[in-house]
Amino acid sequence: MAIHLSLRHQRRRLAYIAAAVRQDTTVWTPAPITGVHPAAESLFHVTIDVSDSPYLACSHTRAGQYLQLRLPDFAKPSFLAIASPPSLAAARGMFEFLVKSVPGSTAELLCGLGKGDVVELSQVMGGGFHIDQISPPEDYPTVLIFATGSGISPIRSLIESGFDAAKRSDVRLYYGARNLQRMAYQDRFKDWESSGVKIVPVLSQPDDYWAGERGYVQAAFARAKKIYSPLATGVLLCGQKQMTKEVTSVLVADGVSNDKILKNF
Repeated sequence: MAIHLSLRHQRRRLAYIAAAVRQDTTVWTPAPITGVHPAAESLFHVTIDVSDSPYLACSHTRAGQYLQLRLPDFAKPSFLAIASPPSLAAARGMFEFLVKSVPGSTAELLCGLGKGDVVELSQVMGGGFHIDQISPPEDYPTVLIFATGSGISPIRSLIESGFDAAKRSDVRLYYGARNLQRMAYQDRFKDWESSGVKIVPVLSQPDDYWAGERGYVQAAFARAKKIYSPLATGVLLCGQKQMTKEVTSVLVADGVSNDKILKNF
């Protein structure tokens, strides 16, 4: 028993050391904020200038990637998906984020900052959405996109990066929020639809005048269904864990290949 406990303690100690080493390898780059503006209730647009760090700007190569952000006087970093397309970083040296202000968090403090305030960014992380897995568009004419709350952030990057939506016959975005006041990017819907993406807003607590879809995105999709060829369908998911789990379950049961259901994390 003593030997068993000793080995367990050794493994735990090695795990702590490994975690510390990983933490020490994070490279933090200071960058100034160029703007913080309301995007919806409890959501903020945050723009950060990384033009003085071209290696960081150029490391954003695919929609769905994310990074860590920390404030100089607040130790705990926040993970944020990059909302802007990689082309914005390449052309103008800017990262844009959609940040939910959560009380007591780094995100809340970030949303209270303004132009000129400096934050620190980690290197860009993650593989993002591997759109090549649902290409070419003629082989995957149906693409179903599901997002809830601030999970629309990397989806915006995807749509504005372009994934040949106009060449596909059925591209739908089921976008869930509590109400219209909490739904960001409504000013972009027209442009997204003109690029070939049909927007299906789904509100869980709408007012009495709302005539659109109600409830949760997985229920709205279940009502609509209309998957004509499951093996020719691609899916992108970002948002609440329960939503992604339920949507995945429904789609796989309908015959959609699990490896065609893409997530950015």
